[in-house]
Amino acid sequence: MNFKVVIRILILGGLISFKGFSQVNSESNIQTYTPSKLLNKGSWDVKWFNNLYTQTKSADLNGNSTKVLRSNFFTSSLDIFTGITENNRINIGLLLEYRSNTIGGRSAFSVFDFGSEITARKGITSFAPVIKFQPFKSIGTFSIQSALHIPLVNNETENGVYLDQTAYAFQNRFFYDYTFLSKKWQVFVELNTEYNFGDENSFANNTFIIAPSIFMSYFPNKNITALGFLQHSERFGDFTQNYTALGFGGKYQLSKTLNLEVLYSNFVRGTDNGLGQTFNIGLRYLLTK
Repeated sequence: MNFKVVIRILILGGLISFKGFSQVNSESNIQTYTPSKLLNKGSWDVKWFNNLYTQTKSADLNGNSTKVLRSNFFTSSLDIFTGITENNRINIGLLLEYRSNTIGGRSAFSVFDFGSEITARKGITSFAPVIKFQPFKSIGTFSIQSALHIPLVNNETENGVYLDQTAYAFQNRFFYDYTFLSKKWQVFVELNTEYNFGDENSFANNTFIIAPSIFMSYFPNKNITALGFLQHSERFGDFTQNYTALGFGGKYQLSKTLNLEVLYSNFVRGTDNGLGQTFNIGLRYLLTK
C-alpha cells in the first residue's frame, strides 16, 4: 500500500468519523492540552500515532557511520486516557502498540504490505497500564506519567528480523511546558526515563534509558502549531547505545474534538545505533468536560 494513500485514509477517516471541520473554534486544544496538561473527570483523550523509521546507515561503537541495506520499523500506537478526579490531578489509561518491520533492502512502504514474507514481521507487541498525575497543585503545566510496558513477543528476532523487545519496561516521563506572554510561542520539555528488566535473553534486559527532549512551538493562529525539536537518548547498563535527532512538524485543529499532527526527524549522530529518518502522523480525539 502506498504511504501517501495511508496518510489520506488517516485524514479523511478522521474527518468522516468526527464531523464538524471548523476554521473557528471557541478554544484551541492543541495549545491548551499539551502532554503536560491533565484531564478533568469524565474527559477522554485518545491518540492514534503512527511512526515509520527507515534507515540506510548505521553507526558503530566509535560513532563512525557505514551504509547498510535498508530496514524499516513501523509502530502504530493507541494511547487512551481519562480523568478520574475533579481537580485535574490524576489520569489513568492504557497504551497499545502494533509493529511491522522489514529488512533486506526492501522499500520503506513494505511495512504496509500485510502479506507473509521471510523478511518481515508484524503484530501487537506490547500493552501498558499507565497513570499520569500532577504532583504540585501550583504548577499546572508539570506532570509525570508512569507506565509498565508488558511485552507480548516471544522472540525478539526471527529469521534476522527484529520485532520488539521481550523485556518489561518501567517508564517514567516528566513533562513541562511554558507559554510566553505573547501567547505565540511555547517551550515544551520532556525527560523520559526507562528501566528494562525481566528477560535475560533480551538485548534490553538490565538497561536504563535517559532521553531528554525539547520542543519549541509557534502559533500563527489558534488552529495551527509549527514546531521544531531536539531529542537525545542514552542507554546504559548491560548494553549501551545513544543517538541524537533533530526534527520539525506541525499540528492542526480540524475540529473542536479532533487534531492532526505531522512530524519528521533525522538521526544526526549515534553510537551502536541506526542513523535513519522518521515520518510520523497522528490523530488525536479530545473530549473535555
